[in-house]
Amino acid sequence: MVQSTAAMTPAEAAPQRQRHRPIDMTHLGRQALGDPGLESEILRLFDTMSRTYYERLESSTSVEQLLEHLHTLKGAAAGVGAWGIADLARATEEELRAGAPVNPERIDDLGMAVHECSAYIGTLLENEPA
Repeated sequence: MVQSTAAMTPAEAAPQRQRHRPIDMTHLGRQALGDPGLESEILRLFDTMSRTYYERLESSTSVEQLLEHLHTLKGAAAGVGAWGIADLARATEEELRAGAPVNPERIDDLGMAVHECSAYIGTLLENEPA
């Protein structure tokens, strides 16, 4: 029997997601109850928030701060369907919680994902009134 991705937990559905877009617009549409104006506002807020929390990650001075910022970024990304960001933040958070040292490459990858997502949001909203 094939299980619907809607009935799966986010972790179970992750391998089945289409990753060709930085944001899953179908997921976002469901979260915004099909309201295009609300989708645009959510995208604007997520863009600002994701860049802010990535900057906070870069300036963190303790593992506790890193974990806090990763957790926040992971949750916000999952809420809008930015699965790439959510998955990278989750993996990094799990590594740190398991006692692994900070992996600068993972942090850089997360930064690239945030940048890609921000550019995608900019493209989506370029013709929208601010």
